[in-house]
Amino acid sequence: MLPSTAEAQRNPPEDPEPTDTDVVIVGAGPTGLMLAAELRLAGARPLVLERRTEPKEVAKANGLGGHILDLLAYRGLLDRLEAAGNHPRHPALRYPFGTLQVDLTNVPEPPLRGLSLPQPKLERILAEHARELGTEIRRGHEVLGVSQHDNGVNVRVRGPHGQLYQATARFLVGCDGPRSRVRELVGIPFPGTTYAEVNRLAHVTLTDSVTELDNGDLEVSGLGLVHPGFTRTEHGVFALGRRSFGDLMIQTTEAEPADVDDDDSPMTLDELKDSIRRVLGAPLPIAAATRLSRYGFQARQVDQYRHGRILLAGDAAHVFPATGVGLNVGMLDAVNLAWKLAADIHGWAPARLLDTYHSERHYAGARTMMQTQAQVALRRGQDPAAQALRQVLQELLADEQPARRVGALIAGTDLRYPMPGTDPHPMAGTCVPNLSLRTESGPTSVAQLMHSARPVLLDLADRKDLREVATAWRDRVEIHTAETDARPTDALLIRPDAQIAWAAAVDEPADTATTALHDALTNWFGSPLT
Repeated sequence: MLPSTAEAQRNPPEDPEPTDTDVVIVGAGPTGLMLAAELRLAGARPLVLERRTEPKEVAKANGLGGHILDLLAYRGLLDRLEAAGNHPRHPALRYPFGTLQVDLTNVPEPPLRGLSLPQPKLERILAEHARELGTEIRRGHEVLGVSQHDNGVNVRVRGPHGQLYQATARFLVGCDGPRSRVRELVGIPFPGTTYAEVNRLAHVTLTDSVTELDNGDLEVSGLGLVHPGFTRTEHGVFALGRRSFGDLMIQTTEAEPADVDDDDSPMTLDELKDSIRRVLGAPLPIAAATRLSRYGFQARQVDQYRHGRILLAGDAAHVFPATGVGLNVGMLDAVNLAWKLAADIHGWAPARLLDTYHSERHYAGARTMMQTQAQVALRRGQDPAAQALRQVLQELLADEQPARRVGALIAGTDLRYPMPGTDPHPMAGTCVPNLSLRTESGPTSVAQLMHSARPVLLDLADRKDLREVATAWRDRVEIHTAETDARPTDALLIRPDAQIAWAAAVDEPADTATTALHDALTNWFGSPLT
């Protein structure tokens, strides 16, 4: 049995005994930690194994953006993350898209939101959250071998002092990044492309010799005016933007072999200055840097996210050739997968439920791959035809509807999973909106109902007929009756990942609504109580 969280923190196992648990998670990044917390909410026992002894202090990402912010709000975590970042989530009014700008400044209720929070802080909060729920996280524990059988998985592990032990579990999930050891051990191909370019990113302050004009331009001796956004030269691309914290974010992109490893050879300020000089043709006077990182771009996605009892999530399953989307997609993988694993562990999962993890999240990953590879085409094209394409698309993005469409595509809020059944409601397969609700117990919201990560039947029209159908699933589905302004449907069946599994149209007849609800409950949540 696993030791308690308090015991594990006081006395980390120096010579672990063979360990038996429900799910072994390999990797303590945002995806693995989110998966661990979601599994605990669903009543399953995860064990997290992380090869590194300490969390990385260099920020791989500046923050979170897109649909994952909605899910974090639905779990009651967003306030905690906002407090750590000292800034609330905010509309991303200008967002880069392949060296273009998606300008949402004049778009009502922009579809894309962001939260400034360096990745080390994000991982620390997610680890605290997972431990508070009872997760054991073992750092300095490296996976050496993996095998599976009909009823579970065996994992050979080397601890921080060289000791070897075995962990057994019902399932194993590789959340261990683009160079996934799990993927390598299982022999899962990772097809795709590595682009021959290196990106160098920094948060900097400039010397007093640089003058910032009212329009955001920089006046630099030897360079003249440097404009915000992207400056393309024959030697690469230079990007400039001001962060909400007051300093500048700058980036260079150069065509060169992309075998870069920021872990083994961290970027230096001198390397950044040399890159700027090559791209712009003259130096940029930098006073200090608070972040320095270097990365390449790949476009890769595994063909199957599930291999029996071994599954992949996050960067182990996909890497995208653009920034700002990897955390969003990886953490959403975790939320989608956790309740399905737990359903299988608890014995009520319907047939093929776990297979929908692959079908849904591979589809989501493929859409993200589509838009990020479109960014590659916009970013890398150098001839006049490519410049004409960028100009045409930038003009289109000046209109509200195209800007809103691309913003939703980046955020992942336009996603609709295919749903079973004939002619499902238009809301089925989408994320449930955070409706304000009135109940007999007082005001609440959809977000508050989702804190426990349980399935919910939300009756918005006092439909006793629908509540009676759902009663047979009362051991695993919460039933709530509420009112809301301008109700979009009579009732919603909401999965733990906040996706709408079924919806009844307003005033839908009882004979069709009850039959469809029974089918949806059976399809997603198994056989009813006998």
